[in-house]
Amino acid sequence: MGSELIFRGHEAPPVTEAYSPKPPKPWLSVIRPVRYMLREQRLVFVFVGIAIATLIFALLPSSNTPASISNSAFPSELTQSHRLIYQNNHATGFGFGSSFNSGGKIPLGLKRKGLRIVVTGGAGFVGSHLVDRLISRGDSVIVVDNFFTGRKENVMHHFGNPRFELIRHDVVEPLLLEVDQIYHLACPASPVHYKHNPVKTIKTNVVGTLNMLGLAKRVGARFLLTSTSEVYGDPLQHPQVESYWGNVNPIGVRSCYDEGKRTAETLTMDYHRGAGVEVRIARIFNTYGPRMCIDDGRVVSNFVAQALRKEPLTVYGDGKQTRSFQYVSDLVEGLMRLMEGEHVGPFNLGNPGEFTMLELAQVCHASICRRCMELFLINIHIIFQTCQLFTHLVLYSFAKCIPGNYHLLILIE
Repeated sequence: MGSELIFRGHEAPPVTEAYSPKPPKPWLSVIRPVRYMLREQRLVFVFVGIAIATLIFALLPSSNTPASISNSAFPSELTQSHRLIYQNNHATGFGFGSSFNSGGKIPLGLKRKGLRIVVTGGAGFVGSHLVDRLISRGDSVIVVDNFFTGRKENVMHHFGNPRFELIRHDVVEPLLLEVDQIYHLACPASPVHYKHNPVKTIKTNVVGTLNMLGLAKRVGARFLLTSTSEVYGDPLQHPQVESYWGNVNPIGVRSCYDEGKRTAETLTMDYHRGAGVEVRIARIFNTYGPRMCIDDGRVVSNFVAQALRKEPLTVYGDGKQTRSFQYVSDLVEGLMRLMEGEHVGPFNLGNPGEFTMLELAQVCHASICRRCMELFLINIHIIFQTCQLFTHLVLYSFAKCIPGNYHLLILIE
């Protein structure tokens, strides 16, 4: 048997076993968080924080959380809730906040919560009277006016009221507000004013209406457009009904106003049909009353101004053409009822009774002369100021001369 020679440095390497990792510990994922919490008294601090938070919430006064949410935080949700309440509970006199009362029964004598309403053109003739009614009803009113035809004096008596705000702004530029209703009256309405800058007039009617409709869409507000009887143009039908499309001239000198209002009505209905905006359309006929501008070119103010200046009253044609005139308070009542109602419109707002221009001229002349004579007998100094400087307030009424017992009440400064 032969011997094997093994030389130094050529030994065979030792055979080692294959590497095997340690078996995983099943509770390691649970033990590690527990060790972390127990280390350095972290668990004690957690319980102390919970106790402090519980104490704070226990000491805070309890409040009705849904009722304390402001309109500006969630405008769309609150507006939808308001619409639902308005439709179901309007007859009961309860308003916006009644649905959020989680206390059960509503106390007797609880008044409706006032709405937040914006009135564009609210410093004008009609707008200022509308603001008066809304403020007296308990609503919060924001007047937006650029004072092109409006006057700050018309709303100055509300300056100390916390529910009244006045913003000098042109509706041609966008405006962001949180409101429940929008009365859009902004536009010069008399021929003297809208012919002064016809491009501005049609921009106000189109771009201004577009901006206000966009605001109504964003905040979920109900929108009322004050259109005009001029959308009928030179009508061939008397009296005009809402279904009459009119006899119009798109290129005349008055078209900036007529066609602008027609376009505004189109935009309003498109937003209603396409975007679901709640809209109302009112077509206003001839209106008179206090705060009329004496030089606005309308027939009533023209007759009054000429009579006060002791000038012959100007009657065009044979004077047999008929018009209807409504008092401004009746118009405001109609606008508010239209806004609170459920019908879109358009609706004509005016006096169904008509009389000729000769009859109107005779009423104005005779009544002003009689009133001036009464003032003269009282105080000759006052009558001088009244007829010459227009500083005295003239108030006269003619129920017998106007059909329907409408009073011709004109207040001139």
